Amino acid sequence: MRFEVMRLDTDGTTKDSLIADAETVRAMVEDAALTGERLYIRPYEAS
Repeated sequence: MRFEVMRLDTDGTTKDSLIADAETVRAMVEDAALTGERLYIRPYEAS
């Protein structure tokens, strides 16, 4: 399964986004937990 991951600024606006597999998302979540980075993650469906 693939996910869209958006990195958020402190005000909630999107800094950037990427499409990633579950393993990559897991690593990003672990890094974000250490640094305090905010992520918005949702399932990705190709149109």
